Amino acid sequence: MKMPPLGDQELELLRFITEHAPITVREAVESYGKDRGLARTTILTMMERLRAKGYLTRSDAGVANEYSPCLSRSELMRGVVRGFVEKTLGGTLSPFMAYLTEDAEMSPEELEDLKRLVEELESREGGGKGRK
Repeated sequence: MKMPPLGDQELELLRFITEHAPITVREAVESYGKDRGLARTTILTMMERLRAKGYLTRSDAGVANEYSPCLSRSELMRGVVRGFVEKTLGGTLSPFMAYLTEDAEMSPEELEDLKRLVEELESREGGGKGRK
């Protein structure tokens, strides 16, 4: 299912909520909003917007409503990356691969992860050899 696009501030708040859920508006304001100079009404509006877009659920927890993400962190990030590739890179990974080879600084662990991913892709695609 394709989710509606997120603004930068919405994505940042959603990532925070995903890591701290379930969370009330008050908790989000105290833990997230204060440091960023965001008013309670702003946080509430963004949380309700995220709920309307299908990213959050709201449940009655007695005194206050609690918000929880509809997607896991990995599902959320896959969707963000998919949107970035489709919208910004025109559906092709070539610019990203060029960035990785020319400009990216990777730790040895990240490089090993990348090698593992390439191996998985090759095995999934029947070896990938001889294809273009």
